[in-house]
Amino acid sequence: MKTKKIKASRILTYAVLIGGVLIAVFPFIWMILTSFKTNAEALSIPPTIFPEKINWEGYKHVFTGLPFVKIYLNTIISAVIIVTAQLVFCAMSGYAYARINFPFKNILFTATLAVLMVPGTFFILPQYRIINRLGLLNTIPALFLPNLFSAMGTFLLRQFFLSLPQELEDAAYIDGCNRGKAFLKIMLPLVKPGLVSLGILTFRFAWNDLMWPMVVNTSTEKMTLAPALSYLQGQYVTDFPGVMAGALMAVIPLIIIFAVFQKQFIEGVAHTGIKG
Repeated sequence: MKTKKIKASRILTYAVLIGGVLIAVFPFIWMILTSFKTNAEALSIPPTIFPEKINWEGYKHVFTGLPFVKIYLNTIISAVIIVTAQLVFCAMSGYAYARINFPFKNILFTATLAVLMVPGTFFILPQYRIINRLGLLNTIPALFLPNLFSAMGTFLLRQFFLSLPQELEDAAYIDGCNRGKAFLKIMLPLVKPGLVSLGILTFRFAWNDLMWPMVVNTSTEKMTLAPALSYLQGQYVTDFPGVMAGALMAVIPLIIIFAVFQKQFIEGVAHTGIKG
C-alpha cells in the first residue's frame, strides 16, 4: 500500500510539473509558429496553430522595416559594456564591504541598499538631465552610462565574499600577496557562481531594457531591440508575424547564454543568502 501511495504521489508530482512546463513553454512555441504564418493566419478566428506553409515574410519585414542589424549591434555593445562594468565595479565594492574595515562602512552600505527601495522610474528624469548636459542624447553611450553600477550586484557579491573563510585570505597574505593580488588571485575565482549569476541577470536587464532607450534616444538607428521592435506595431494594422519574428531573434541570445551557464547561475542563486 505504501509503495502504491508513493507511486501515485510521484505520478501526480510529475503530471503537475509537466503541466507547468507546458504552460511556460506554450507562449514561446506559439511565437515561433506565428512567425512563420501569414498575417491572415495570425489573426484568424478560431486561431490556427500550425501555418499552412512556411512563410518568411515576417522575417523579411523585420529587416526591411527596421535597420535590424544596426539595432542588434547597438544592443550587443550596450549589453556587453553594462555587464563588464557591473562585474568589475560590483566585485570591487562587494569585496570592500565584505572584507575591508573603513570609516562609515555600514552607513555607506545602508545607503547603497537604500537605492533598491526607490523605484527605477524615479531616476529617469535626473539621469536624462545629466545625459542632456553632457550632450549625449541620441548616442550609443547614452544607452549604457547610467547602468554601469548596480546596488543589487554589490549586495549579491558581498554575500558571496562573506561566505568565504577568512583563513584563505590570511594564508594568501602569509604567502606574500598584497590585498589586490589576494582579491584577484584567491577571492575572485571563488565567487565565480556569483559573477555568472550577476552577469546573466545584468545581461537580461540590459538586453530587454525598454523605457530608458526610448527616453534618451529618438533615432531608430540608435535604438536597442526592445524599443525598436515596438515600431513594428502599426497604428491600425500590426504585422504579427513580423513582430513575432523580431521577438524570436531577440530572445535567442538570452536562451543560449542561460543554456551555457545554467549550472553556475542556479548555484549562484542558491548561495545568495548563505551569510549576511
